[in-house]
Amino acid sequence: MTWGHHVAETIRKAKIARARLLPLRCRESRLNLRNKLLLVKSIIQPQFAYATMAWGHAWITHLKQIEAMENFALRTAVSAPRFVRNKDLHRDLDLGTTDHRNCNIFRFKIPPIYGIRKFCSEDCGEEKKGLILGIYEGDNQEPVFTKAAAKFNDHLGGKLFDLIKKAGGDLKRGKAKIFNNIDKEFWSIAVVTLGKQKLGYNEMEAIDEGLEAVREAAGMGAQVLKREGVTRILIEGLGHPEQAAEGSALALWRYQENRSRQHWKIIPTLELFDDCDAESFQRGLFKAESQNLARRLSDTPANQMTPLHFAQETVNELCPCGIKVIVHDKDWIESKKLQAFLTVARGSCEPPVFVEISYCGAPQDQKPVLMCGKGITFDSGGLCVKKCEGMDRYRADMCGAAAIIAAIRAASALSLPINIEAVIPLCENMPSGMAMKCGDVVMGLNGKSIMVTDTDNEGRLILADALVYGQQRHKPRLIIDVASLTPGVRAALGSAASGVFSNSQTMWSQVRKAGVITGDRVWRLPLWKFFTKKVTHFRSHDVNNKGLGHGSSCLGAAFLNEFIDCVDWIHFDVTGVGFKSEHKVYPYLTKGRMTGRPTRTLIQLLYQLSCPAEGQRKLTEN
Repeated sequence: MTWGHHVAETIRKAKIARARLLPLRCRESRLNLRNKLLLVKSIIQPQFAYATMAWGHAWITHLKQIEAMENFALRTAVSAPRFVRNKDLHRDLDLGTTDHRNCNIFRFKIPPIYGIRKFCSEDCGEEKKGLILGIYEGDNQEPVFTKAAAKFNDHLGGKLFDLIKKAGGDLKRGKAKIFNNIDKEFWSIAVVTLGKQKLGYNEMEAIDEGLEAVREAAGMGAQVLKREGVTRILIEGLGHPEQAAEGSALALWRYQENRSRQHWKIIPTLELFDDCDAESFQRGLFKAESQNLARRLSDTPANQMTPLHFAQETVNELCPCGIKVIVHDKDWIESKKLQAFLTVARGSCEPPVFVEISYCGAPQDQKPVLMCGKGITFDSGGLCVKKCEGMDRYRADMCGAAAIIAAIRAASALSLPINIEAVIPLCENMPSGMAMKCGDVVMGLNGKSIMVTDTDNEGRLILADALVYGQQRHKPRLIIDVASLTPGVRAALGSAASGVFSNSQTMWSQVRKAGVITGDRVWRLPLWKFFTKKVTHFRSHDVNNKGLGHGSSCLGAAFLNEFIDCVDWIHFDVTGVGFKSEHKVYPYLTKGRMTGRPTRTLIQLLYQLSCPAEGQRKLTEN
């Protein structure tokens, strides 16, 4: 019998099942809505799910016909009005639809029993387990299993290898194939491609391609299993358990804080499968969860993430980890004469907040690393107001502060032997009668006069006071500041890398290495005297917050350099990477949502600084 006959027979049976529902359209039917839905779930939906998934390799017109009959059967059962759309009906009744998009995987000829899709209503409470296994691209497009995948294939008697061969398609890096019901234990199995074997450090690309391939594959596998409705995902180490955990955990995250609870999507749990290196896997989860924290803070609307709210989130996230957090109010800020900070904050009705964070993982006599993050919880541009289009994304103008909080929490979770002090100035930049004006001159904490030429360059003003205060109080051995400072770095690097400025070649080498390992790349930009002259050579004041000429990112770094003493300093300009991505940069980061970058790069940098042996290890050894 041909596939066409099979489909025709299935459609005939579906029509019979649909006819059984016609009496329900009568107003005298004694069945209530709940019983009608139970009838649909137990009899009608399984029939159509079977028809779609078992014969999914047939013509798409047949699939559309099956879908139309399924919708008609549901409308008949619940007596739905004609004006209600099918999509709205499924959503309001909390009924899943048969997923026709996944039918392409059945276009190869396989025994029908492998293609039949199990049906399970949400009421049955069955846990759906998924598994992620890896394959490499071998010679002549032959798949080569990882150790765990080869072991699982032997467990199935070679069935998995046969299905992969029959599925066909390329084995290029980052691809995923989904197989359902080939093992009793797992609802779905995702086989992900890692590309060529023995990928490693690529100096031209400034990335470890082997580690990044694992992240991409793990993220792709987690996403396809999530779409299959899996609630518990087991993933093999793919040769690098830490990176597998990072990619999968980042891919599963979604922002749904403002959705009704009944519409929240369940985020699957992650477990390591057939690998003894649980410590590395857990370390990867810590890093990914920290970046997800930064993503959540950055993505929260500005009315729900005011300076006070941000300070409270900092306390809630860090204090349970044994990290000391001190929140200072406006009176304290005035007493410390942080005039540049107050000048920016006075345009908003929201009071400014200054947060100090202390993590002590090393002896107290060891000099700390000072971290400083830009904490503008909403940036309208002030009197130099931004364009209305796209202004909503500037709720994440505090992404630098969010990344620092997330990195410090990860340092505590990983028990890094290092002392960290952080200062975070928090406020809004808003236009009002009290807002700073173009041409205003304010005094920095170090005694230098600053002219405000552009009120939209407010980030460097609050950072200037915070950096001077942190240096005077803590006498650090290294300063790291993270800020979405200038649009110029986004124009130059896009979302590919963070712009980095440093006055130390040694520290730059460590930052570059951290970017290579994490896949969240960095690119060094010049900190030349040429740019210093552009922001300092004025007769009426010491420093200008805009400067002269082009090269806004370099001018911004030159401005901050005027407030740095003789100490090693690293400045991250994350305007291009910290905001939401308009296109898919990484397979494991959701398009259109905030990225939380460069959190993992900061964590890796702190790890290298706290462990000298790790910092001295060459990249070729990865």
